[in-house]
Amino acid sequence: MQSQKQFPRLFSFEFFPPNTPEGKDKLCAATEELAVLKPKFFSVTYGAGGSTRERTLDTVLDIRKMGYAAAPHISCVASTHTNIREWLQRYKDNGIKHLVALRGDLPSGLAAAGEFRYANELVEFIRREFGDTFHIEVAAYPEFHPQAKNARDDLDNFKRKVDAGAHSAITQYFYNADAYYRFVDACDKMRIAIPIVPGIMPIGRFSQLARFSDACGAEIPRWMRKKLEAYADDTESIRAFGLDVVTVLCEDLLKNGAPGLHFYTLNQAGLTKAIWQRLGL
Repeated sequence: MQSQKQFPRLFSFEFFPPNTPEGKDKLCAATEELAVLKPKFFSVTYGAGGSTRERTLDTVLDIRKMGYAAAPHISCVASTHTNIREWLQRYKDNGIKHLVALRGDLPSGLAAAGEFRYANELVEFIRREFGDTFHIEVAAYPEFHPQAKNARDDLDNFKRKVDAGAHSAITQYFYNADAYYRFVDACDKMRIAIPIVPGIMPIGRFSQLARFSDACGAEIPRWMRKKLEAYADDTESIRAFGLDVVTVLCEDLLKNGAPGLHFYTLNQAGLTKAIWQRLGL
């Protein structure tokens, strides 16, 4: 973990693009509420196969109009070099200089991956076509990508993204800090020297968390799962337990040198703000 202590500490918040006027109003309110915490940037997700790309850009521009830094996600699966180039040019033309570059998920029912297979190919393409125009974030998986053959293969994939030109990384969320520490130590041994910021998922609803975790391969430790299951539909107890667990996790990470935190907010300010206040940030 020593390598991560050299980097400046930064905090960021992730949103998904709303698809209704009401959702847009709620996101604006959440942005203002979280902006008080002075994050380095807000990131905005990009649906499978680019299904939300117009709304992703609109949301990024709305956040920037409010006076805050924002970074769109861009994924390459099911895309061509031509349409990725066009979107990168649009981002550049709009003064956007920060991207989260991902492989992304195949849209339902689509069998072909398109002209890009992996995120390292996207990072390489961005660098080749646009030089140093963009600061590029990539994803990291402390508990390893669900499609990875094994741990070494996953680390090799991460190194390829870094070698292709990534500046920093945001991890998938996790609840076991040791997984993050082991991942960072393994990266140190491979001479990967970029900030690797832990992704943090506040806990509001267990059914939702279980669904997300099953899909992305993030482990809910057995003791946590049993506790959450025991609360059943008692939302207040789930939120209280979640705040305790996630605050302790964040305290541990920051104490041991993590270079910041990236909160998956699900477009809600409340839980993230409560954790922030408990951390004394």
